[in-house]
Amino acid sequence: MRILLAAAAAALGLAAAPAAAELSADPAGHILRTERAALDSVSRDRLQRLVEAPSEARGATSVSYDRSWLASQPVVEGGSEWECLAEALYFEARGESVRGQFAVAEVILNRVESAIFPDTVCGVINQGTGKRYQCQFTYTCDGVAETIHEPRAWTQVGKVARAMLNGAPRALTKGATHYHTKHVSPRWARVYPRTATIGVHHFYRKPIQLSSN
Repeated sequence: MRILLAAAAAALGLAAAPAAAELSADPAGHILRTERAALDSVSRDRLQRLVEAPSEARGATSVSYDRSWLASQPVVEGGSEWECLAEALYFEARGESVRGQFAVAEVILNRVESAIFPDTVCGVINQGTGKRYQCQFTYTCDGVAETIHEPRAWTQVGKVARAMLNGAPRALTKGATHYHTKHVSPRWARVYPRTATIGVHHFYRKPIQLSSN
């Protein structure tokens, strides 16, 4: 556990160089205090993601991508992260198949784990909100009130959101971080590798940018 905590602190670059006098007086105590200060500054959710298995290795929740399986699941509610994810699935993918809804959820959670996007579900979904048509998910900045008019669809996407947040495998989009509908052609789609096409959506993964130095 000590090794795990030290690795998490080092990975975040939060450990400061110790003063020589303090090290010589109480080296073990100084290390413990440095670790504690580093870990205290990290959110619980982000620390958990640092020490848990990668998304590809998770799969505590087995799923079947069909409506009969979803219908067999209990009606769920949850906190803000669940509500944000369910809302995004409702407005972005409620007309899609179950597979298509899970695929959109994969993109959102892949972004949460990416260093270039916010580190919460709500943060990812609301990125850019307030700037008309400059947001990441159009429904958050199109000027239309976000009202749930289809209770049955809301119940279904809520179950999808709960399964994904509970650790369902992300097996559909091969790590996709972007998607768009087939009737549009954004500029970035010309350079991002396409990883899947499900329903009306094409899915893409943002290329890893390596330093030129």
